[in-house]
Amino acid sequence: MLCQNVHQFHQKLVRRRPLEPREGFESHMAHRLNILDLVALGMGSTLGAGVYIVAGEVAVYKAGPAIVICFLVAGLSSVLCGLCFADLAARAPCSGSAYLYSYVTVGQLYAFVIGWNLMLSYVIGTASVARAWSYTFDSLIGNHISQALQGTFSLYMPFSLATYADFFALGLVLLLMGVLVLGARESALVNKVFTGINLLVLSFIILSGCIKGDLHNWQLTEQDYTLNTSGPSDTYSLGPLGSGGFVPFGFEGILHGAAMCFYAFDGFDVIAITGEEVQNPHRSIPLGIVFTISICFLAYVGISAALTLMVPYYRIHPESPLPQALLHVGWGPARYVVAVGTLCALSSSLLGAMFPMPRLTYAMAEDGLLFRGLARIHPRTGTPIMATLASGTLAGVMALLFEFHGLVNLMSIGTLFAYSLVALSVLVLRYQPDQNFSKKEKTEEEIEMEAEVEETPLESVPKAGTSKILKSLCDPLDTIPTLASGQIVYGCALLLVLLLTILSLVLARWPSGVFSGDPVSITVAVLLLLLIVGVTVIIWRQPQSPAPLPFKVPALPVLPLLSIFLNVYLMMQMTSGIWVQFGIWNAIGFAIYFGYGIRHSLEENKDQQPPASTSQMLDSNVPSDESS
Repeated sequence: MLCQNVHQFHQKLVRRRPLEPREGFESHMAHRLNILDLVALGMGSTLGAGVYIVAGEVAVYKAGPAIVICFLVAGLSSVLCGLCFADLAARAPCSGSAYLYSYVTVGQLYAFVIGWNLMLSYVIGTASVARAWSYTFDSLIGNHISQALQGTFSLYMPFSLATYADFFALGLVLLLMGVLVLGARESALVNKVFTGINLLVLSFIILSGCIKGDLHNWQLTEQDYTLNTSGPSDTYSLGPLGSGGFVPFGFEGILHGAAMCFYAFDGFDVIAITGEEVQNPHRSIPLGIVFTISICFLAYVGISAALTLMVPYYRIHPESPLPQALLHVGWGPARYVVAVGTLCALSSSLLGAMFPMPRLTYAMAEDGLLFRGLARIHPRTGTPIMATLASGTLAGVMALLFEFHGLVNLMSIGTLFAYSLVALSVLVLRYQPDQNFSKKEKTEEEIEMEAEVEETPLESVPKAGTSKILKSLCDPLDTIPTLASGQIVYGCALLLVLLLTILSLVLARWPSGVFSGDPVSITVAVLLLLLIVGVTVIIWRQPQSPAPLPFKVPALPVLPLLSIFLNVYLMMQMTSGIWVQFGIWNAIGFAIYFGYGIRHSLEENKDQQPPASTSQMLDSNVPSDESS
């Protein structure tokens, strides 16, 4: 009886949502978005606070001029994540981002964890961009807003929160939330205009760095720091020197900076949410994601190089780096042009951050994994009013109470975790048998194995098939995936995640022991590497699915595993305080899922109709050419 109950409970955790539309679903959206539209949407969501604010924060406190390397590491991780996103998007070209992709392909609990952490990413993204918008506007008008708020509300703020309550950022979020509730849509044309202005401003800054930059600023010494700090300062504060030179904070500073810079690349996944509006989504979505990340990477490297060449890194204004940099080199009037361009970019980025937030909340509520009240549709405007109000209010409160850098770190760890799960999904799905493979095309041995193995991929391997599975680890007889080979890949993939996590922890927390020649540390690292290589070879030897896909991640299983390793390694650079906040967020999520979602999901009650069709919400929020 106990075993039966455990089995039923496990079945609930791994049940999948069918890719086919539910009864009563009819998509009314036109397939009008092309690759250019997707790249503009992705860049509008990505090129915002990351390039205008994060670059200054990382340069001053984390990496100095080596911020260029930070963006290189973060960009590499983002490209690998983007390839995995593109693989899932090609496998299930429909709206819903990684949440729906995982629900369709892997299972319910897995999808909830991804969706819950993506929700954290969207909420924090909205709050952080609102805070960045407030910083930039405040700098443009002479810091009158911050001075007034500091004098009024700073005494009531706990030490762990911001120095003052930013009611301006709160008002900005609530204003845009009200616009969304009224049914306003982000116009594709306006988004392209904002993105074009943004690129012009960024090009001007890069050109300014080439003209006014000084290579001496990449080779600063303690004497230079002393001379600069003894004179008058044209910035609000001076950052630490570190050890000087191009890498003033050492290799550890680069890693900490790269973890923070990953925030700058967040936003490209908004492309995946537009699957039902895209012309040829199998091709356009993967190309749109890759082009967006590539262009953003070049912009981030160019801006960070120009910034640190124009201004010594310890004199960069962390909250308004680019306008103050132009003031530092004597181009004072140009800083107003840059500030206006910054506000345009942040406005587009803020809309891009708020755009998927209520849609994901609505999708999870419609599936029954979150409270059904959040799936309520306004009868007149057709917008998901409760999802918009709930997520917008949470984002506004975060913007009110938290500092920008704290929001960035919390968003980065949630996004890295969700993207790691996406990479894991791609890894295991490629080795699973085709769901549509006919029984007539299977051998008697495979049919017998299927009778013994449960149809869920997470079930344990039966004892009767153990010997056959062990024999097929390194020399499988089949040329196409079977349930047995799929089980092997699942088990090996989970073991690899554990081994990669341990290796990342060793390298991140005790790097001196590994790189200084400590025999114990080196022995542990080498053993972990040998185990990782051995398990990877086992996965590589298993047959891959022959099902044709418009886009596939190349070099399986290496690329998804490399993506997981980089993501986990960057997560290990976060402070214990960020991990505590991340743990609290996920503890709340698990409480909601096991207390409500697992019993109220539509897959649990298949006869129950969804509260509203997905097309209603999507049609009311997604930009189309008609709204342009």
